[in-house]
Amino acid sequence: MSHIHIPDGVLPLWLVVAGWLVCLGLLALALRRLSEPAHRRLPLVGVMAALMVVVMTIEIAPLAYHINLSVLAGIVLGPALGLLTAFIVNLLLAFLGHGGITVVGLNTLVMATEMVAGYLLFRGLGRLPLLRPRPGLTAGITTVLALMLGTLAMIGVVALANIEPGWQAPHAAALEPETLQWRNPFGEGILTWEVFPAREEERPHLELGTFARLVFILGSIGWLLEGVITALVVRYLSRVRPDLLDAGRLARPAALQRE
Repeated sequence: MSHIHIPDGVLPLWLVVAGWLVCLGLLALALRRLSEPAHRRLPLVGVMAALMVVVMTIEIAPLAYHINLSVLAGIVLGPALGLLTAFIVNLLLAFLGHGGITVVGLNTLVMATEMVAGYLLFRGLGRLPLLRPRPGLTAGITTVLALMLGTLAMIGVVALANIEPGWQAPHAAALEPETLQWRNPFGEGILTWEVFPAREEERPHLELGTFARLVFILGSIGWLLEGVITALVVRYLSRVRPDLLDAGRLARPAALQRE
């Protein structure tokens, strides 16, 4: 829900350029600060990126939502490698038509927000006595909160762009964008296919507040679903490969790791 699906040519040039510059600047800084042990996790970056690309191309139709796994990537990889993964994923998705090339920078920043928030929240909440022995529950709570922040960042991009929010509004969902009334998302059939569409699909005209409510209503269901998935994965990793959940140690300089 937080992924920006706006095509090329819609966002103002200044916002597109700013997104790319900030993205590339943070990416260069993150790669320079990587420690030697973190380099050994680069194959894991490829695995997580491939997994994220696959799940992000599968839409849960009634919610117009796709799983991101961005928070899981942040927990496993840490902020630096997470940012690299976010850039790779969004670049590949743009080549597949899942969002424009010009919004890759902004999409990377939004996704990185979820990853960094997930990394920090997982470690912060994990220090609480109630959650310390429950990494799965910690990951689930972390996922919901981090995805909420990512969605707020996406709404902020739409607000800064000062464009019609209908460009980003979810289509074919179980909630009518303009009236916020529940509807049957399969009213025109489960599968529809047109070689030459008769007309271009009309986009709803929405106020920013209505758009935000729409995204939060549908997104909150998706956050809970993704929270359950992330919780189960982290719980499993904590039992069989707990070292994969210690990305913070690999992000520190080698001198500090020996202490």
